[in-house]
Amino acid sequence: MTQSPRAHVKIARILVVDDDEMVRFSLCKILEGHGFDVVCAKDVNEALLHISSAKFDVLLSDLHMPGAGDGLTVVSAMRHANPEAVTLLLSAFPEMSAAANAILMQTDEILVKPMKVGDLVEAIQQRLAKGPLHKRRVESLGAVLERTAADCIDDWFAAVETEAVLTAIPLDRKLRCAHLPHLFRDLTRRLHADKPLGTKELVSTSAVQHGIDRRRQGYTASMMVEESRILQVNIFHTLQENVGVLDFSVLMKGIMTIADEVDSQLSQTMKSFTAEMESLPIPVWMQAASDSGEDAKGVVAP
Repeated sequence: MTQSPRAHVKIARILVVDDDEMVRFSLCKILEGHGFDVVCAKDVNEALLHISSAKFDVLLSDLHMPGAGDGLTVVSAMRHANPEAVTLLLSAFPEMSAAANAILMQTDEILVKPMKVGDLVEAIQQRLAKGPLHKRRVESLGAVLERTAADCIDDWFAAVETEAVLTAIPLDRKLRCAHLPHLFRDLTRRLHADKPLGTKELVSTSAVQHGIDRRRQGYTASMMVEESRILQVNIFHTLQENVGVLDFSVLMKGIMTIADEVDSQLSQTMKSFTAEMESLPIPVWMQAASDSGEDAKGVVAP
């Protein structure tokens, strides 16, 4: 029996993402009525679950949505999971000249809503025929950290310099940041090694030396913990700025690896700090705080 030509026509699968229930329902029914296979998601998290578990030909997402993330977050995830998929963003704001170019670096086309049903279907069909506009450039977390290490260190130093508790110990930039190039090298090496989470790493000689140096410089344990906290915030902010090129398939594991490695280095630093503390006399300014019953971290070192 001969099959009809329609039996050979591939049905495009579309993921529709919109937080407005009526809009979402209408879009799904309209697109299904025009022969598309449609999956709907009410927010970014639900969309990411669909993207990680299924293949799509088209993403049609609202740009502005409440909660964590927005349409660009979904577009970025689709770019990595389905690099051949067409990505379309819906926006209710026709005047987007300031942001349009930046947004178009992420998505294939911006559609202004409300728009006529025929225009929407035609736009999807035309974009499917042409294919995605952009080549998908994907970087690993290790590659991003290698590329941005110098900027990360600059940003970390600037943040530390605004903290009175930390600047109570007067250090120049070289002394304040001496440990960071080694730490970033250890971080990127561990990310590139792609070892299972929880793997016991070798001792970092630079982390050990950092603890000794900080003790001799007059730091307290709480000051070192605060520096480490600022570093993690700074690293994650850098990753957020580069989210458009990150490989989402290993993103969560990579973030957990970064947090684990920074904590591991802090642990090694604290051990050497404690050992050095037992071998050196307590600085006068810390002894004065102890005698007066004050918190040492709130006392300004001379």
